[in-house]
Amino acid sequence: MGQKILVVEDNELNLKLFCDLLRAHGYEAEAVRDGREALERARAFGPDLVVMDIQMPHISGLELIEQIKADAGLRRTPIMAVTAYAAKGDEERIRDAGAEGYVSKPISVLRFVEAVAGLLEAATARAESEPEASEGEAASEQLFPGESRDPDGCDEGEGEGELDPGLRRDDAGPKGETP
Repeated sequence: MGQKILVVEDNELNLKLFCDLLRAHGYEAEAVRDGREALERARAFGPDLVVMDIQMPHISGLELIEQIKADAGLRRTPIMAVTAYAAKGDEERIRDAGAEGYVSKPISVLRFVEAVAGLLEAATARAESEPEASEGEAASEQLFPGESRDPDGCDEGEGEGELDPGLRRDDAGPKGETP
């Protein structure tokens, strides 16, 4: 099976669409309908990517992104936000919370699949290009009870602050951001 993607989405039709698209492209997709279960499911599933709806009942996707990025075992997992939010400043708020990618609803199927592939490729490249942590660094990393370092290397690569400029909203071109 391919790379593992956790899909957190409360809308059944969107959840089915995302999971079907991912599976059709060779990914292993795990569906989470209730955001309150997302962090625990992510820890158990060990995804290579999280696709996160932002507007959900009970807990917002922004809160979940922050929780995932605060978790020692998940913080390096890239997150792609998929949301109907399209107001000025929403993309910036979502990226500030820790999401590496952003796609607006309604999605373009092609853009969605391209964004997923791009984030996974970037995460793999970061993991391969960063030197192994020395024993001292590894020992100083805080792990929570029941957690361990990921032996397959998925735990490598910081990636925070590195945004793929090609992963913009479907309806917008490059933005005039100040470097």
